[in-house]
Amino acid sequence: MELRVAKELLHIQHWLVLAQAIVAQGKEAYADDELAQEAGDSLMIKIGEAAKTLAARGLEAPEGVSWSDAAKNREKLVHHYQVTDREVTWRTLSVSLPGWASALAPLFEEAASTISGIASGG
Repeated sequence: MELRVAKELLHIQHWLVLAQAIVAQGKEAYADDELAQEAGDSLMIKIGEAAKTLAARGLEAPEGVSWSDAAKNREKLVHHYQVTDREVTWRTLSVSLPGWASALAPLFEEAASTISGIASGG
């Protein structure tokens, strides 16, 4: 696996863990917490940007993952933030992204192995 791809995948893995921490607080807490909403937006923007990079590098998305959808979501959050629908962002954080974590797990393992191999001189 190309180093840049491995790094992007491990970033996504970390951001998915952070997104899960927001979701763990519950929907009501998310709805009442502007900081959690903004943090969730930031994570989705970062994931969307990484997805664009992975698509450009030719990494095929596994079933259940759409690089294109993540990139479109990023564009909406960045350029149309004034009309952000919190029901949609909650569903993305609580339903879509956990699915990504499962679907991407084998690629995360491969990415970690790639980084580990480089770090150990392999």
